[in-house]
Amino acid sequence: MTALTNVLSVRDVGLSFAGVTAIDGVSFDVGPAELLAVIGPNGAGKTSVFNVLSGVYRPQRGAVRFLGEPILGLRPHRIAAMGLARTFQNVELFHNLTVLDNLMLGRHHHFRYGTLAAAAWLGRARREELAARAQVEEIIDFLDLAAWRRHPVRLLPYGIQKRVELGRALAMEPKLLLLDEPVAGMNLEETEDMARFVLDIRDDLGIPLVLVDHDMGLVMDLADRVLVLDFGRQVALGTPAEVQRDPKVIEAYLGES
Repeated sequence: MTALTNVLSVRDVGLSFAGVTAIDGVSFDVGPAELLAVIGPNGAGKTSVFNVLSGVYRPQRGAVRFLGEPILGLRPHRIAAMGLARTFQNVELFHNLTVLDNLMLGRHHHFRYGTLAAAAWLGRARREELAARAQVEEIIDFLDLAAWRRHPVRLLPYGIQKRVELGRALAMEPKLLLLDEPVAGMNLEETEDMARFVLDIRDDLGIPLVLVDHDMGLVMDLADRVLVLDFGRQVALGTPAEVQRDPKVIEAYLGES
C-alpha cells in the first residue's frame, strides 16, 4: 500500500453566494506534519475555505480530498469522524462545564456504547470512558491546563479558554487540525504560549495544521508554507520568505507594489 503524499488536496475550488464570489479557483495541498498558513485581508475568503474543508459550505466547483478520500458533500460530523478537527475565531465552548468536561466532549465520536450502558456505566461504557479520561488528562498536561482542570470555563481568562478549545480539538485525535485565528485578541504572553503549543502539535505529535491568522509575525515564524488570498483568489503560495517578497502580496496588503 502506497503512503499518502498529502493529507489534504484542494483543487480549483469555487464558492459563491447569490452571485458574490467567496472563493475563486483556490488549489493547495497539505503534506504530513506540515504547517500551512492561510493569510489575506479581511474578506479574502480564509474562513470560507475552512468552512468548505469542514463541510459547512458546499462549493459549486472543485474537488477536496482528505486522506485520499473525496469529502465534498459530506456532513460536518462525518468529516470530523474521519479525523479533521477545527477551532473557531470565537470561543465555542460550554461555559458552565469544567475544562475536563469540555475536553471529554471532543471524545464523543470515539464512543461506541449505547444509552443503557452509559446509564449503568458498566462494561464497554466504563472501559471507554476511563480510556477517554486518561487521554484527556494527557492533553491537559500537554497544554499546561492542570491548574484549571476542574474550573468552569466561564471563570477562565480568555487566553486559557482558547487553549481549552485547542485541547478539545486535540481530544478528537485529528489527522489534520484547522486553527481559525488561534491568537486573535490575545496579549503577547498568551500569543507566545499558543505559538509554542502549535509548534509542539506539529513537531511532537506529528499532526499537520492549517492556520489562519492576521498576526503576520506569528505566521511567518511558524509556517512551513503560506497561501495568500485576496477577494477569494489565490495570490501566492510558497515559503514565508518567498511570499514576503512577492509584489502581488505587497499589493494585496498595501494597495501598491
